[in-house]
Amino acid sequence: MQFHTLPSTDLRVSRVCLGTMTWGQQNSEAEAHAQLDLALAEGINFIDTAEMYPVPPNGETQGRTEQYIGSWIAKRGRRDDVILATKVAGPGRRDWIRGGRTDLTAGVIAEAVETSLQRLQTDYIDLYQIHWPQRNVPNFGGVLFDPTKEKDGPPIREQVEGMAAMIRAGKIRHYGLSNETTWGLFEFHRIAKELGVPGPVTLQNSYSLLSRNVDNDLAEALHRQGMSLLAYSPLAAGLLSGKYLGGAQPAGARFTLFDSLGARFRKPIVPEAIDAYAALAKKRGISLVQLALGYVDSRWYLGSSIIGATTLEQLREDIAGAQFQLDEETLAEIEALRGRYPNPAP
Repeated sequence: MQFHTLPSTDLRVSRVCLGTMTWGQQNSEAEAHAQLDLALAEGINFIDTAEMYPVPPNGETQGRTEQYIGSWIAKRGRRDDVILATKVAGPGRRDWIRGGRTDLTAGVIAEAVETSLQRLQTDYIDLYQIHWPQRNVPNFGGVLFDPTKEKDGPPIREQVEGMAAMIRAGKIRHYGLSNETTWGLFEFHRIAKELGVPGPVTLQNSYSLLSRNVDNDLAEALHRQGMSLLAYSPLAAGLLSGKYLGGAQPAGARFTLFDSLGARFRKPIVPEAIDAYAALAKKRGISLVQLALGYVDSRWYLGSSIIGATTLEQLREDIAGAQFQLDEETLAEIEALRGRYPNPAP
């Protein structure tokens, strides 16, 4: 397992991060603990979760994922062996979180941190992330910005101040952004610099062979601000695992169980693009998982690939795939395919 220190931090993280959003819905507490044990045995020290999880989110299960991690920490006593990342939910969407109080005020951020600390059974969070922006932004498969949908809410300045207060209090070590745009990333840094407080250190956005929004202006923003990408859905919510090829609907799989999930991956061009990448993987004599995860691992701005699984077998395959190094010829063929499928699932 390769490790590196995230820029502007002292967080030395594994190149592979364990995602957790199925725990509490598709996975039991015992299965979550088994995944954590396997991940650490394989060299992973980076765990990503969120107060909103598991997915699909609802009021009955919300918070279970953090609770499962917390019970593992209490049982194993290995808090110092992991870099723990979680997220505060953004505004709207989840009225059952804090009774609908999800506007990102400094007070809400402080309350959310305390609740996550309790569930995680820890005194501090290594990386605390804003799950999606407070402002009007197309997200989770949306592509068009519409200024008529502007809403009132706490400004970015208050969010920066809220995060800085949590760092001063020792509750969090660093903070990051998720599902954020280039404008938002620079605005957070501009305000943090103006206030003389820490800015965000990571960006967690969807990135895969099918979702390429990071490659252009966001890649430049990461470079200019010395940040790393935490790539979520590097297998496009499992579509790039190959298990859905030919229209298959395997029992227990996410897209079989939940019709409402993954809007960005349900667009008409997506199956054609997947078939093309599957054909390339076969031509190169590797699995589609190796092609997909190996490609994400090859990106210069990557901090860590966030992989998730519902079985230990899947997890082992994904951990290996996320460390697979593609040769230059394969990377060139991927770029050629990109000309036909530039961004199927933005």
